[in-house]
Amino acid sequence: MRMPRYDVRNDGVGPYAVFYCDKCYREYRSQPDIQNTITKDVGRAALGGLLRNIPVVGYSVANNVLEDPRYITSLKPDQLDAAWQQVQENFHECPTCRLIVCPTDWDPQAGFCTEDSPRRAEIAQAQAEQATGVVKGFAAAFGLGQAVNNLSQAARTAAARTAHCSQCGTPAAPGTKFCAKCGGAMIQPEPVAAVVTCPTCQAAVPPGSAFCTSCGTKIAAAAPAAPQPTTCPTCGAQVAGRFCGACGTKVS
Repeated sequence: MRMPRYDVRNDGVGPYAVFYCDKCYREYRSQPDIQNTITKDVGRAALGGLLRNIPVVGYSVANNVLEDPRYITSLKPDQLDAAWQQVQENFHECPTCRLIVCPTDWDPQAGFCTEDSPRRAEIAQAQAEQATGVVKGFAAAFGLGQAVNNLSQAARTAAARTAHCSQCGTPAAPGTKFCAKCGGAMIQPEPVAAVVTCPTCQAAVPPGSAFCTSCGTKIAAAAPAAPQPTTCPTCGAQVAGRFCGACGTKVS
């Protein structure tokens, strides 16, 4: 695996490397060689002191006889390789996009980055559920649990009325046939059944019912429930008859 983008820093105890994830830029730092820094600093001080006693050398040469490791901001090739070995286990190379990513952007089950994983729709759903759980936890702590539940229900209702890609889960307006992101077939939302209201008690009556399920009043305008459309196995469009109106595939 190639080495990702990096830079070299020094906080006063010796140089170290910082490697970055190609997707989220998360940092992974190697450890500076503190023991080597201390050894060099002691040797530099001792040798510098000896050279100061030689008149022809002088103070300036004595101070610069050894490079101070506390201020070095570069690494030799062997030092850089050693630094990379310290953090390499945290990185993975995606076989599709060839980016070097950290565990946050890696799907170990599929062996791809989360963007190119065949499980990306499942991963996105899991991340959304996790985020919802965190929000609900904070809301419960502040006494806002019911408000969040109402918002969650509204969000689920809105999602149920939106088409989404069968491959990556990207939402789109109802009637969209193909995903604009990956080209996959769109799964259309379930049609919303017309609500029939009882003229006596105002209760909602299931479509096709001849009598109110709450008070028994006869529903004069009751009509048989419309047949539920099926999904075309080829393009994902909703089909009410035997053939798909979008691509012509026979569905029954």
